[in-house]
Amino acid sequence: MSFVTEHARIDKWLWCVRLFKTRALATTACRAGAVLIGDVPVKPAREVRIGETVCVRQGLITRTLQVVAAPAARVAAKQVPAFCTDLTPPEEFEKVRAQRVQQFLAREKGAGRPTKRERRRLDRLLGRD
Repeated sequence: MSFVTEHARIDKWLWCVRLFKTRALATTACRAGAVLIGDVPVKPAREVRIGETVCVRQGLITRTLQVVAAPAARVAAKQVPAFCTDLTPPEEFEKVRAQRVQQFLAREKGAGRPTKRERRRLDRLLGRD
């Protein structure tokens, strides 16, 4: 396991626990107000401490994480649960699934109503036989 510290910058912690692909993206999210600690938007240099709850808005979903430890460097995906506990409610993940289905079912503007053949295919696909 990598070296553990008591506290770390929030942007670095978000990057280390793999919520963002780069530290620059984590910093940008903090500056945009997408990262909250105790319902207060935080700056990238804010120190995150063990036991705090961090809410991160990523697109449609708002992830809620509790800080367990602060890694000194980016950790492997298998080691992430040792540094944070995911408290995100299942409804948040359902938002993403619903959005994917809606994008799939969306028709181009001006395409008109689906034909009888297209409706039957959609019914078969969605299990509404």
